[in-house]
Amino acid sequence: MPSHRIPLGLLLLSRQQITQEQLHAALEAQLTAGRGRIGEWLQSMGFVSAEQVTAALARQWSCPVLRSNLPPSHAKEGPTIPLALLREYCMIPLSYVESASRLHVAFGDAIDYTVLYAIEQMMGCHTEPCMAIPSFVNSCLEHLASREETEFVFDRMNNAAEFARIVCSYCARVSASEVRLARCGSFHWIRLIRSSRSPIDLLMRRTQAAFPAFS
Repeated sequence: MPSHRIPLGLLLLSRQQITQEQLHAALEAQLTAGRGRIGEWLQSMGFVSAEQVTAALARQWSCPVLRSNLPPSHAKEGPTIPLALLREYCMIPLSYVESASRLHVAFGDAIDYTVLYAIEQMMGCHTEPCMAIPSFVNSCLEHLASREETEFVFDRMNNAAEFARIVCSYCARVSASEVRLARCGSFHWIRLIRSSRSPIDLLMRRTQAAFPAFS
């Protein structure tokens, strides 16, 4: 995460999209409620639009902003990302350029470079992030929920022995020819590669004390 990011409220203020009074009112509401992000409060109070907040977030993260709300047209042609990870990080694959092995990914909240690095390691491609309006990302995630299920999520993993047992069991069951593993936040993402078939993804949500050897 860039250490020099300008706070969102100050960025909107510098762009003359809100006033000091509006920023103070949103900050007070956030402090009183003890929850929520400043961008959400500014929107709920009618001071800014979702488009303005998204553009400011893109400026924060020094990345492009997706201006179009058209559904992703080429993402299905590229490597698939487990739906559980897409939901966890509020992101969607936009397009895949096969000639350059480049996957464009849109985030609706904040860009997580650790998950982008995991995607690159698991799929052997380069990633390019951008920001998109959260409602657009969420609608795309709902559409992706109807795709064929090739992932399995395990929420409570207690130890590495159980982790290894499950992975070995699935490897034997699907006749995996290759196993890849990457860490994504609270998840361990295991991809089982199969010959001439779609890969199988296992997502192990780590408990706080689980898998010390992998930390």
